[in-house]
This record gives sequence, structure tokens and C-alpha cells, in this order.
Amino acid sequence: MKLPELKIGNLIARLPIIQGGMGVGISRSNLAGAVAKAGGVGVISTAQIGFDEPDFETNTLKANLRSLEKHIKKAKEISEGNGIIAINIMSVTNFYKENVKKAIESEIDLIISGAGLPKELPKLVEGTKVKIAPIISSARGAGIMIKLWAKQNHIPDMIVVEGPEAGGHLGFSREELEDKNKKDIYVIVKEVVEKVKEFEKEFKTRIPVIAAGGIFTGKDIAKALNSGASGVQMATRFVATEECDADIKYKEAYIKASKEEIEIVQSPVGMPGRAIKNKFIMNVEKRKQDGLKGIKEKCLGCIKTCNPIETPYCITRALINAVKGDIDNGLLFVGSNAYRINEITTVNNLMNELVLEAENF
Repeated sequence: MKLPELKIGNLIARLPIIQGGMGVGISRSNLAGAVAKAGGVGVISTAQIGFDEPDFETNTLKANLRSLEKHIKKAKEISEGNGIIAINIMSVTNFYKENVKKAIESEIDLIISGAGLPKELPKLVEGTKVKIAPIISSARGAGIMIKLWAKQNHIPDMIVVEGPEAGGHLGFSREELEDKNKKDIYVIVKEVVEKVKEFEKEFKTRIPVIAAGGIFTGKDIAKALNSGASGVQMATRFVATEECDADIKYKEAYIKASKEEIEIVQSPVGMPGRAIKNKFIMNVEKRKQDGLKGIKEKCLGCIKTCNPIETPYCITRALINAVKGDIDNGLLFVGSNAYRINEITTVNNLMNELVLEAENF
């Protein structure tokens, strides 16, 4: 099938492929700009984006906002006016409003927000041209978000449906994730599309639905589109690219990972996630068994739901270690299909491969 354009209001991406936001520092300007340049939607993760700024430890908020502005500007330069540049911001992030405001000031095109209900986002973008999209995991979730935003006179410009095979933090319980009979992303997408149609008719508008979680090949993209999606969001595939902002050792960890090493973990954020079982994960499990908790380092205040006294580890520092290449002491979030990656390629080659596979499906 020939891949259609992805239209989000007045924004148009030549290809219906969104590169998922990955923090800390995995998807910043280099990756997002390259994806947009190739015709897709490049996404910068706001999560502790300023981790490598000189004053990050002492002035975390200012460092993050400065870095966010810098990376949005740089991504737009790399994209050369092509595609769409977006940010992904977790709704449980401390200083959510400040980050959204800085992104708007920096002329971001689109804001994608999940990890909870981004209830206040419509008010924050009021009077701007910035498009907004919630991340949900079910038709029920889609209905809740549309109703919440409709009360603020704003209908989602797009909805991202993240299924149970995604990486990072997940909108499912551990029991749901480990259920062998759980719904796949294509079934969930069909349900969400049907629910969204009710609101499209009521509000006389179009709300593109994006399939995310476990999308790995061009064939998967075609299946998602045939299920009613307007596009897909992919993260794992883009890690093993030259343009990905992570250290080469991080990318190699994906290539080396076996299917058995990818497992569900409990994040200090309070949600389950999917990660590579490495020395870090095994050490965390031992600390839990020994009844050890609480972090010794200075808390960097990344997440509202984190209690430094009770948490088994600092997720910010674990993710920073990972992106810098300290794999044994880092948390490596991955999608369920990461073990299928066997080489590092370029964003352009990956996009061409996905398009060719989809068109031959």
C-alpha cells in the first residue's frame, strides 16, 4: 500500500511515521531533526533534557528549559523545514507548565503528552497554533480525554494509542502486560477509532489516531493503517540509528539484547515499564529483597509521584547513566521487539526500508 500523508490540523508530514519520544536524552535534536527531514514527525523528549548542561545539578529547571529551547531550535535547523517537530512530555513531570510554555515560545509544532491524564494542556496552548495530542491505552481512555478537553473548548488534534508492547512507562497493569491473551495494538486501535468517530461526528472535526507500541516493520505500519490508524509511532527502531542521541554503547545494548532479557520492571514513577535486564536491574532487585530503599544522592525532582525516601533508585540518574553509555549502571527502556534489531543504520535508510516494506504489503 502507498503510505498516505499524516495530517494533524494544518500540519502535514509526508510520511505517517512518528518517532517516539525517549528520555533521558535518547531523542533530542539530532534524532528528531533527522526524522523530520526524512518526512516524518521527530519527537524530542523533555524528560531531564538538560542533563548535560553544566548547572544541571545546581539549577535543574533552568538547565532543562535552556536545553529544551536549544534542542527545538537545532531540530528545526536539521529538518530544513521538512516534517514536524514535536515534544513528548509526561503529565506527571514536575514543572509541566514551565516546560510547555518554553516549548511554545520555542515554536514547537506539536505536544504529545501521556504518563497520566494531561488535563491542563488545552489551557496552556490556548491562543497558540501548537497542536496537542494525549497518549491513551484504550477506547475508554480516549473518550475520557476527549470529554475532558472538550470542556475546555479544545478537541485533541491527534490521539496516540500506546499498546502493551511499547517500551518505557506503560499505561497497563503488570497483570495486563503479562496476560498471554491481552489485546494487540491493532485490536485496540480499531476500538479507539470507533470511539473517536462518535466525537468526530459530534464536534464535526477529524481526529487522527496513531498506533504505537510494538510497531517494528513496514508490514506492521500497513496493518495499523488497515486497522483504521492514520499513522504510527515507533521508538525502538530509531534507537539503533547513527542519528540517535544516545551513546554508541546504548545502541549496542539493543543489538545484543535477547528476547529473554527484555522484561517488565517496576519504575519509581509508580508505573510498570519494559527494560533490558542488565546488572543494574539485578542490583535493584537485590536491594528490594534486602529491604533497602531510599536514595542517597540529591533528588533532582523529576516526577511528582516519586518519594526519594521510599524509592529503590533514582530514575533520573539511572537513565542518565544509560544515555551516557554506562550500561551496567543504567536503566535501558526498550520495546518488546528490541531483540529483533541486529545493526545500526541511518534514519534515512530506516525510513526508506519501512516505506518499501509497507508498499509491498
